Amino acid sequence: MATDAAIFVSKRLQRVVSALLCLVAAHLVLAVASCEPEQVAMGATRVPLEFNQP
Repeated sequence: MATDAAIFVSKRLQRVVSALLCLVAAHLVLAVASCEPEQVAMGATRVPLEFNQP
């Protein structure tokens, strides 16, 4: 009886787990595939830092 219940629950969870895995995979694919550059605040520039060594 316990094994029947465990198999029933695992069969029900298979669909949920597979759906979650598909959503995670789709999210990762979209995150990696986006080719948009990082957004930078207006007027922000990269300035190299100079260190004066004595």
